Amino acid sequence: MPGPIFIRGERITLRTVESDDLDFENKHRNDPRIRKPLTFSMPLNHDQAESRFERHTESDESVSLWICADEDPVGKVDLFDINQTHGTSEIAYWLVPEFWGNGYASDAVDLLVRYAFEERRLRKVSAHVLVENEGSQAVLERAGFQREGRLRDERYVDGEHCDVFRYGLLAT
Repeated sequence: MPGPIFIRGERITLRTVESDDLDFENKHRNDPRIRKPLTFSMPLNHDQAESRFERHTESDESVSLWICADEDPVGKVDLFDINQTHGTSEIAYWLVPEFWGNGYASDAVDLLVRYAFEERRLRKVSAHVLVENEGSQAVLERAGFQREGRLRDERYVDGEHCDVFRYGLLAT
């Protein structure tokens, strides 16, 4: 299913996302336990996923990788809105709920941030997290991200406007 290894960690590998992976991604991305914290308000069908996949793989402004444990995907991590001029990007990640609490998200964030700073020579990576998503906040804080502010009514999820924390991590 996942493509070749892009980054090898001690407990996980980050592998390329291939077109054969779209059904797996759709199944989990549309799961409310994943969709809501990521603030995806629209369902994604196979054709839409394929179009999104093609846009992302043809662009130098994003990197999408499977988080794999024992060769099997357990989630996904993305570096997107890469701006080489400013040296900035944003990171997002999700795990299949059965794999929450194993440290895989923390490992994936550490590996992708290191890639962003060392290989892409970016100077800052940011993230946006719903205020009530304490698990994701803990992942970012363990990686050294600092909370930079609160964006009031920034996202609309399940019929209500939600506040979002912005986090940032500088290469220095």
